[in-house]
Amino acid sequence: MPGRVSVAPTDLDVRRAPGTPPLVHTPPCRDITVAVDWLSAHRTQIRQELLRSGALMLRGLGVRDTADFARLRDVLIPQSAGYKEKATPRTDFGEGVFSSTDLPAMQPIRLHNENSYTLDFPGTLLFGCITAPEEGGATTVGDMREALRRIPAHLRARFEAAGWLLLRNYSELAGLPWQKTFSTEDPAVVEAYCHDHTIGHEWLADGSLRTQQRRSAVVSHPVTGEKVWFNHFAFWNQWALDEDVRDVLVETYGEDGLPFDTYLGDASRLSREDVEALIAVYDEVTVREEWQPGDLLLVDNILCAHGREAFRGDRRIVVAMGDPVRLNNCHPVTAPSTTALDN
Repeated sequence: MPGRVSVAPTDLDVRRAPGTPPLVHTPPCRDITVAVDWLSAHRTQIRQELLRSGALMLRGLGVRDTADFARLRDVLIPQSAGYKEKATPRTDFGEGVFSSTDLPAMQPIRLHNENSYTLDFPGTLLFGCITAPEEGGATTVGDMREALRRIPAHLRARFEAAGWLLLRNYSELAGLPWQKTFSTEDPAVVEAYCHDHTIGHEWLADGSLRTQQRRSAVVSHPVTGEKVWFNHFAFWNQWALDEDVRDVLVETYGEDGLPFDTYLGDASRLSREDVEALIAVYDEVTVREEWQPGDLLLVDNILCAHGREAFRGDRRIVVAMGDPVRLNNCHPVTAPSTTALDN
C-alpha cells in the first residue's frame, strides 16, 4: 500500500468556516476566457487543495451556461469518466455535462460516493450552478476520512471483515429498468457486462432482472494513501427510507424485491439502530454552502461524499465526472465478488 503523500501549501485565498466547505473567492471574471486563464494559472494549486480538503467551492468565475461549465471542466478535469450502472435519472446536456439529478425537489439526497458499487468510478466531480434555487438545494459534502474515524468500532470491524452487499431489482415502477441502467435492450449485453464487472445476476420469471455485488466498504485514496469510508450502504438500506415509503415498498415488492437494499458482505442485516448510527455519522460530517449563480464545487469523490438538500424554486445544477479510478488501485479491504462472503 502506498504511503501517505504530503500536500504542499498553496497561496490560494481559501476561506474556512465551521459547517461549510472551503471557499475560494476568485477575482471577478468579465467573461469565460478570463475565467479559463485564471483557472489554468491556478489549476495545480486548486488540485493540491482538493487533496487536502476533499472538496472546494470556487466563487467568482461567472459560469453562465453549460458551455461555460464545460470549458472550465476541461481545465480542471480534462479526462472524463462515464456514469455506469445508472441508479437515478439525469438529463444529458452533451459534452459530458449532466443534470446533477432529476429527482423531485422535495426529496433530499443523502451523502454518497458516486458509483461506489462499480469496479471503476470517477475520482473527481465538478458541480456548477447555472440557476440557484430560492430556498435550500445546497449540494452537501462530507469528509469520509473523518466519517471512518467516527463510525462505532464494532461496526467498522464488521464492515472491514465482510464488506457490503448491494441487491438491486430493476423495474419501470420503482428505481430504473435494466434497459436504462445498462443502456441496452439486449439481455446478452447485460449478462456480459455483469460477468466482466463481478456482478451476480438472475432473470426472474416475469423477465425482470435482479443483481447482487459485494464490494469493500473501506478503501484507500490512490494518491494520499488515506483510508476512507466508501460505499452506498446507508444510502440504499431499507432502514434509511421514510417509514411510510418503506412499508409501501415492502408490502408491494416483498423484503427481497426492493429496488435497492444493502446487507453486510456476509448477507446479514444490520439492525435499524446500527443503520441509524451510520446515518448519524454522515450527519455529523456534513457541511454546506448556499449556491450562488456561477459557483463551482470541486469534489474528490473518494475523500468526500456528496448529497443534496430539498429545495424550493427553479434549480439548475450541472455536474461532470472525471479522473476515472479503478477499485483495485484503492486497495479495497474486501475483494469484490458476485456473492456474499459465506457463499
